[in-house]
Amino acid sequence: MLLKGRRDRRVGVREGTAAVSWPKLDYLSWRDTCSALHLYLQIVGKYRLARTPWINHSWHATFYVTPRGLTTSMIPDGPGGIEIVFDLIDHAVVGDASDGRSEGFDLVPTTVSAFHSRFLDLVRALGGTPKIHGRPSELPDPVPFAEDRASRPYDADAVSRFHQALVRIDRVLKRFRTGFVGKASPVHLFWGALDLAVTRFSGRRAPLHPGGFPSTPDEVTREAYSHEVSSAGFWPGAGLDYPAFYSYAYPEPAGFKTARVEPAEAFYADALGEFVLRYDAVREASDPDAQLMSFLESTYRAAAELGGWDRAALECPIGTPLRPRPL
Repeated sequence: MLLKGRRDRRVGVREGTAAVSWPKLDYLSWRDTCSALHLYLQIVGKYRLARTPWINHSWHATFYVTPRGLTTSMIPDGPGGIEIVFDLIDHAVVGDASDGRSEGFDLVPTTVSAFHSRFLDLVRALGGTPKIHGRPSELPDPVPFAEDRASRPYDADAVSRFHQALVRIDRVLKRFRTGFVGKASPVHLFWGALDLAVTRFSGRRAPLHPGGFPSTPDEVTREAYSHEVSSAGFWPGAGLDYPAFYSYAYPEPAGFKTARVEPAEAFYADALGEFVLRYDAVREASDPDAQLMSFLESTYRAAAELGGWDRAALECPIGTPLRPRPL
């Protein structure tokens, strides 16, 4: 499987000053490409899920943002380890094995069935185990990957903007994560709902979750929500028709939905049971990082205060480079 030659690496970051501006994301204009990319990520994510020992809250199955796209990190398979990368600058899926083998193919208009077949061929060529669960998760009425032969577009420019947004959001979520010494998740992308997220934990057990997520075993959902959480993240648009940040608490404490949070553009969406802040409210702010941080901090504070978390024991100042935590 041959890849196209390397493109100009400046492609996709021409809007404003790449180091500081946040790209425009018009979900409706790239909805079909986003849906296709979501399914491709599910296929690769299910490969990581199948080969990696379970970690609490399904943290073993996620992707991580990189300067070039999204990575599985090393998966224990084949000759020792295999990494799968979605290169969203050169628009390719690349697999590298620990014995030096490398395989890949371009991200282009295609079908889910064709992507599924090419990816399993890639894993096989790397010496891995080309066996995954064959249906999408967290989607209603899922079509098995091998049977989904509908033509799917691939808008490379829109995908590049999505990646550049993830890079900026990842930076803020990671900074937010440093202000907590209790149990906290990595900043990672869940392929089930296609959201980049970070979660803080009170340390207490939560009531049994009712489950009921589409195409997801209840035992997976209940293990994910086994302990009290305040979780925040970003969706590119599915379910809302616009890109947005979210924040929720489980279990939701009394008074949470009416709590005063920042910025003023944030609101509680009853249908979702979560606070929502449109991506554009952050992108268009004079200081997007600070705008997003105010949403993360204020919604967490509402969850922690109303939920009776031991904030004095769990929180700490935001971290800075080369400065250890004070004892």
